[in-house]
Amino acid sequence: MALSAVPGVAPKKPSKASGPLRLVLSRLGFLAAALFGLVTLSFLLVSVTPGDPAELIAGPMATTEQVEQIRTDLRLDDSIGARYVDYLGGLLQGDLGTSYFSKRPVLDEVAEKLPATLELILLAVLLAGVLGVAVGALGAYLRGRWADKASRLVVGVFQAIPDFFLGLILIYTLFFLLGVAPAPTGRVGLLEQAPEKVTGFHTVDALIAGDLGLFVSVLQHLMLPVITLGLVYAAYFAKTARTTIGKALNSQQAQFARALGLPERTVVRYAFVEARTTIVTYAGVIFASLLGGEAIVERIFSWDGIGRWSLEGIIKLDIPVVQGMVLVAGAITLIVYTVLDIVIGLLDPRISHA
Repeated sequence: MALSAVPGVAPKKPSKASGPLRLVLSRLGFLAAALFGLVTLSFLLVSVTPGDPAELIAGPMATTEQVEQIRTDLRLDDSIGARYVDYLGGLLQGDLGTSYFSKRPVLDEVAEKLPATLELILLAVLLAGVLGVAVGALGAYLRGRWADKASRLVVGVFQAIPDFFLGLILIYTLFFLLGVAPAPTGRVGLLEQAPEKVTGFHTVDALIAGDLGLFVSVLQHLMLPVITLGLVYAAYFAKTARTTIGKALNSQQAQFARALGLPERTVVRYAFVEARTTIVTYAGVIFASLLGGEAIVERIFSWDGIGRWSLEGIIKLDIPVVQGMVLVAGAITLIVYTVLDIVIGLLDPRISHA
């Protein structure tokens, strides 16, 4: 008997938001709550950090009165509650504060530095994904053969090398010894002028300006840092791809497809489809980790990005800069994970939308 026909039992109303829509709404709700938690955490972590920025700003020769005046001007003597309310009020107005040293709005500095980091990370993740998945797929298909053993050895070596150390090796070999790469002077050469800012991505802005020579120079200066990060993180992609693709190639579905006489390329294509969610997830995780974790690489290559900028802010105890970096990097990471969660949920219908 249908439930609606039972006396005294009200029929269950269908959910207004179900399936993909419920997935999107639930993830957006979580994102809003997580962003608020991030704002609070970034404020508290930086506010309780030991050290007095007023003393660093004043310098070693400053008097006690001068240090106290700077502390008053920066409102460092206010209670933590008052500073938190002031911080939230500024964020609601799009104000991340002003750097103690450069005296520039933190939001302006983030907008200036972030495109350089994003350009580097996007190209590095693309290189790492293509190279790593290719090596991992080859190892999975030729599991146990010499090609698989050689690829596993190479993957293990690059997985063990710190990215900044590999960067130093590449600078020494490709620039100093062989001279096939430009000097690590940043995004352009010392005697070159950066293209007029349109997007902040030098590759795109150089093309918009119609300067092919500058575009080639930008690509050349991108080569070493992109290869540095790409090779290190390609090892992680390769390890993941070998496991997931290898499992798909040895699954019952693959064996059944071979028994039906389907071409091997069809079986391999099926394996890639099975592994796509894991690979896409890994790409998002690596992108997020690089956003706040490649500051030393940026410093080695004189890359004027947000990582190097935040590292200098930490050394100087520039609280607004550190808070801005934590907030921006954390917000981008949360957004990337949320979008990734939604994309994975849409790619794989087997994943619950709860």
